[in-house]
Amino acid sequence: MTATQVVGAPESTVDNTVPDVRWKPLLAISAAFTAVLIAFAGGYGYYLDELYFRVAGEHLAWGYVDQPPLVAVLAKLQITLFGDGLTAIRVVPALLAGISVLVAGLIAREFGGGTAAQVLAACASAASLATVAAGHVLHPTAVDHVVWVTVCWLLIRLLRTGQQRLWIAIGAVIGVGMLAKYLVVLLVLGLLAGLLISGPRKALLNPWLALGAGLAIVLELPSLVWQAVNGWPQFAMAESLSENPGVGAAVNLLVGQVLMIGPLLTPVWVVGLVALIRRPAWRAYRLFPWAHLVVFVVVAAVGGYARYTEGLLVVLLSAGCVVVVDWARGNVKRALIALAVVGNAAFATVIVLPVLPVSAYAHDDVLGALGAGQLEQTGWPEAADQVATVYRALSPAEQSAAIVYGHNYSEAGAIDRFGPDRGLPRAYSGQNSYADFGTPPDDKTVVIAFGVDRAAFGALFTSCETRGTFAFALPQPEQGKEILVCRGPREPWAATWPKLRWLGTF
Repeated sequence: MTATQVVGAPESTVDNTVPDVRWKPLLAISAAFTAVLIAFAGGYGYYLDELYFRVAGEHLAWGYVDQPPLVAVLAKLQITLFGDGLTAIRVVPALLAGISVLVAGLIAREFGGGTAAQVLAACASAASLATVAAGHVLHPTAVDHVVWVTVCWLLIRLLRTGQQRLWIAIGAVIGVGMLAKYLVVLLVLGLLAGLLISGPRKALLNPWLALGAGLAIVLELPSLVWQAVNGWPQFAMAESLSENPGVGAAVNLLVGQVLMIGPLLTPVWVVGLVALIRRPAWRAYRLFPWAHLVVFVVVAAVGGYARYTEGLLVVLLSAGCVVVVDWARGNVKRALIALAVVGNAAFATVIVLPVLPVSAYAHDDVLGALGAGQLEQTGWPEAADQVATVYRALSPAEQSAAIVYGHNYSEAGAIDRFGPDRGLPRAYSGQNSYADFGTPPDDKTVVIAFGVDRAAFGALFTSCETRGTFAFALPQPEQGKEILVCRGPREPWAATWPKLRWLGTF
């Protein structure tokens, strides 16, 4: 084997001879994983945010106060191609997750892994909670996950081969990623910090890097202009998403490092992190442990979520698979690895996919805590039924003057999705960009509202009364909330609407 210097940096040498890509098994694993995700896509129901993205797709713009435009475009595209259904809106996330599984195998190959390491890395990625969750629902993370993994793969390949034109590909992927989620900027900062700390530093002085950065900015420019014109609402949104930093938040972030990949495969990514620090042959890739540390510290400082580190964890996992394959020379060790992958896959599947009766998450404290998102996918058609009952109790004149108002975008999105089949009028909400999707006309003087603060909301109308209370067989976000009927807005809707707008999450 021969060694080659990377990007002209004498401090870093790597082995430039790597095994061939095992395309057939990698593509088979990717395809099988994608097929499983699509098979389970039509499970319990829409996730909270999906009810919002579905409506955002009907109001396409270069930006939204809480997100860039790409996820709304994907929602519109999928509904147009596949129909307005639950499985249809989750096809692209499944495909993207399948690609990320393939890329995990390619990362192992860049680290010198042969057939066994490439296959193990792809299987381990597919068995991780982060990848399964990214591929199950339509969410910015569906794009963000594959973007982080792909950027890291391209950078590893650039460092190994010295092919400077790969900076263009890196810039293109980052630019697309920023159209889905601005979080990719955190990855860029982490990788830049890693290069500055551990090298090869000369990689930062290459003109191709500037060209790649320019391409990323050009791709993102329309969305950045939209943010600038609208007062940079994304900064306020980011602040609302952050928890108060402290010991509790730091502990949750540490626990999340285990959960994001899964408890049985956490030792593998830890081994990968240590090997990237200690192996002389991987000296040029030492930036990735540093990048993970920098991202972890930043996320802890701002009170962010553990999932913000998941892309780098997949890189460490792929590196660990190369080490583990070298270690597993006997049948017993190989069996332990297989059990770890299968067991971790079972863990991720139960937490994310609809493989159990949904009631199991309501009646088991551990499942309920780990799989809280499962119960959030239930009850939305029933909520629309209960709102429809209140609506049908109105007189014909009041029905013609009525709208539905949900305090948050999931409430309004549920009515938008399930209300037309039940004869309900249009739904509105003041949360985030849902507030920009339309203001009620002044001839709408009756409001069926839920999720609101009765005192604050009722003060905007001449009368407000409770006409029902949400009740569900299983725990649901709307459980126990009042359904109000409010009449006679005190001001025209143009004056009332700014008082109902709010930015944040729930």
